[in-house]
Amino acid sequence: MSDLAERIQKLRARIRRACEASGRDPARVELLPVSKRQPLALVREAAGLGFGRFGENYVQEGIQKAQEAPDLQFVLIGPLQRNKARPALEHFQEIMTVDRPELAERLRHLAAELDRVRPVWIQVDLWGEASKVGGCDESAAEAVFRALAGDPRLPVRGLMAIPPPEDAEAFRTLARLRDAWEQRQGQRLLLSMGMSADLEAAVAAGTDQLRIGTAFFGNRSI
Repeated sequence: MSDLAERIQKLRARIRRACEASGRDPARVELLPVSKRQPLALVREAAGLGFGRFGENYVQEGIQKAQEAPDLQFVLIGPLQRNKARPALEHFQEIMTVDRPELAERLRHLAAELDRVRPVWIQVDLWGEASKVGGCDESAAEAVFRALAGDPRLPVRGLMAIPPPEDAEAFRTLARLRDAWEQRQGQRLLLSMGMSADLEAAVAAGTDQLRIGTAFFGNRSI
């Protein structure tokens, strides 16, 4: 068994235990490998083990991988500036970090111009960490929803966040916000939170997606 296959096996066992402790079905929790600063050869090895979607933090790095591996899907999970919105829409299958109305409006304009359908997530920050990790507060999230205005080219899949580490209540707070937004928007919204160090708290709070880098790929090599 390769080192990657062994790490994935241990990670899946960890997720399974977390789901069992919370009475959840592991099949309902998506594992999104984060391939930031990992060589494409290792990403392709992961693809051979059954993974076809990968999270990338940096626009240019993700674009390069998407161009070299058009058979795989790459999702932008890092910050997006307006001047990089066009290449992001062209090369990423989803954009998970829409966190301000002006970015949402720019994406709408470009999606219409390019005739592209790209699911998006709204990145929220309820803890004043935006300067470090990005995201918007609850009132700004409402403005982002309005800016997207139900555009069929940019369907909102859910809320994404990077809660403070080792703060289980932060995960529960985000889950409650998601539930409130589901009622307000009248649509199902997924929740993406939890990384290598805190996946158990995220699973317990009800996350639908885990974004895992180190525990999946190991230490970054480039």
